[in-house]
Amino acid sequence: MRDMESLDPADWSDLRALGHRMVDDMFDHMANLRDGPVWRPMPEESRRELRRVLPRGPTPAEAVYEEFQRLVQPYATGNLHPRFMGWVHGGGSPVGMLAELLAGGLNANLGGRDHAPIEIERQVIAWAAEMLGFPADASGVLVTGTSIANLIGVLVARSASLGPSVRRDGVGDTGLVAYTSVAAHGCLPRAMEMAGLGRDALRMIPCDDQGRMKVGALTARVAEDRSRGLRPFLLVGTAGTVDIGAVDNLAALADVAEDEGLWFHVDGAFGAIAALAPKLRPLLAGIERADSVAFDFHKWAQVPYDAGCIVVRDGARQLETFGAEAAYLRRESRGLAGGGIWPCDLGPDLSRGFRALKVWMTLSVYGADRIGAIAQQTCDLAATLAARVDREPALERLAPVALNIVCFRFVAADGDLDRLNADIVADLQEEGIAAPSTTIVDGVLAIRAAIVNHRTNYADIAILVDAVLEAGRTRVEAAAVAEKEVPPVIHRGQVYREASRLGAEVSRSRRVPGFT
Repeated sequence: MRDMESLDPADWSDLRALGHRMVDDMFDHMANLRDGPVWRPMPEESRRELRRVLPRGPTPAEAVYEEFQRLVQPYATGNLHPRFMGWVHGGGSPVGMLAELLAGGLNANLGGRDHAPIEIERQVIAWAAEMLGFPADASGVLVTGTSIANLIGVLVARSASLGPSVRRDGVGDTGLVAYTSVAAHGCLPRAMEMAGLGRDALRMIPCDDQGRMKVGALTARVAEDRSRGLRPFLLVGTAGTVDIGAVDNLAALADVAEDEGLWFHVDGAFGAIAALAPKLRPLLAGIERADSVAFDFHKWAQVPYDAGCIVVRDGARQLETFGAEAAYLRRESRGLAGGGIWPCDLGPDLSRGFRALKVWMTLSVYGADRIGAIAQQTCDLAATLAARVDREPALERLAPVALNIVCFRFVAADGDLDRLNADIVADLQEEGIAAPSTTIVDGVLAIRAAIVNHRTNYADIAILVDAVLEAGRTRVEAAAVAEKEVPPVIHRGQVYREASRLGAEVSRSRRVPGFT
């Protein structure tokens, strides 16, 4: 009789040895991050090598791992590196990596049923509720990230306003309108779209000079909408705006929500973790009064991607928004189909991985106080960066620093400063020295340094600023050369394009050894 197929090896010894080697290699990778570039562009030949037809036959695991080491590992985003400061990405941790290995070994589906991994997720949600000052019976669920968590918040608020029948009847012509600030994350208009309400139903309220929602403008807009026969139902505050890291006056917004009968949701994508830092927690005053909060463990809490979270004060509201009734999800009083409320009753996903394990292990091994200390440390580093920027005549800070994000630019030049600063950022990224990003602040392009990584130190701040200054001066010199070489009848934009080309050539010539 023909042997049955299985993906397990007949002899585990070779695969076991490869697994041990993989773990050792990744520990070496983490331990030696500073010796390599933050990021490097992926060569086109490497991209072409990855593009191939579906493999029909087997390939030795050792050979596939060699391809990973050669074609994938060197060209990752770079957010493990201490000088990755471009976006609010956490740096991960060795314990989180090991948790991913364990979760993969169990291959648990956390959609539902009665098993220990779901108890781990319930514990994580309980810890999140405790962190936020929510009641012990608050509900919640882990998701891919705050974008989906914010969508869940909008959907629960919609059900709270229209009742659970909205799941059957749809929103119709209800006139529901919601409110957030102009600095809110772009996922919120998308959430309104996906909730069937439309992005035009989201009122974008202006901000003050600290980047916080103007409460007076909010109340005026709510009154105006009510006078037009519309139905305000949701207010979204932000704890850590995406561009500059501002925190709305959450206590004042909670008062407005209470007075106006609005569901109060907080987008705390990275800022919510400030609750674990004693000196930062006062910035979040009022978050404990929210009806729901969305945030990520994979940012400031340093959990490997992905690990988003939504916590809802009134669990019944979340349950009536997503509770599943299909026959194949029938609950039993005993056996594997027991366990009461399942995670699929609290969000849109039925097939769910064991992302709770890496959160649980991270908080268990390092402790919440140490995670809070990391958040405080990154804010202290941001304050140091801001002070250095303020001291440098060639640099200009463009926004206040509320938490861990500093926006600034190189100004010791004439001409198109937006283009110049964009080139400086690209130079630093391509050289592998540092990876800031860009954003727009008050209509001008800014170099944005978001300090999130637990590995970042004061030397990294100095390296970033020194590299910005050097790249800026190099490009100013290149522009002067181009000005002399281009005939005066040529448009100045072409002068700058030539300067940009020359600057890139100079930049490539001065890359740090080993970083190319």
